[in-house]
Amino acid sequence: MKMTLPDHGPMIILPKHQYWTDIPIVSIAFKPLLYFVAKRELFKYPLIRNYLFLLGGLPVDRKQSIRSLDSFRILVSLLRVGEKIVIFPEGTYFRKEVGSGKSRLLQMILKFQLELGESIPFIPVGIRYGERSGWRRRVEVCIGTPLYGEKESDAIPLTHRAMEEISGLCHLPQVIGKSEIRNPKHETNSNDRNINLNQ
Repeated sequence: MKMTLPDHGPMIILPKHQYWTDIPIVSIAFKPLLYFVAKRELFKYPLIRNYLFLLGGLPVDRKQSIRSLDSFRILVSLLRVGEKIVIFPEGTYFRKEVGSGKSRLLQMILKFQLELGESIPFIPVGIRYGERSGWRRRVEVCIGTPLYGEKESDAIPLTHRAMEEISGLCHLPQVIGKSEIRNPKHETNSNDRNINLNQ
């Protein structure tokens, strides 16, 4: 089914996270240059650090948020000029299921959105890994339709909706987390675009 993504302006891409290969797979599925938010611990290893920086990696410290302010300022500057940012909302690998998702960074982006003066689309992305056949493995990337939030308090319901969409796109069960914000306001629909890749 044909699916239309915004052809200009900033975008937040929210993929399923199962393996390290998710990063290059998402890079292939989306043609424009992408920037990836990644946990700071990964940048300790020289080879991985160089690879992540090559892909436009933005380190985030999950334990000390103050250390992530510089990275968030860079993220904001990228959104201002219409760049595409990839955030793995689960925060770590979840295999055979979909995590409940983390909303803090989305909350900060929604706060910035008010200053930006335009709605930022959040794109749920499912990644389906098939069975291995020798060294090869079929991978399918399913791109959902954009989700939107209006204000900071929409962050958690927006995250919940994104994880529901990702669960459906991946055909994987969802881990249900606790809700922290009431009266969610968001919009979406269930159309998606499928991209077949071979790994």
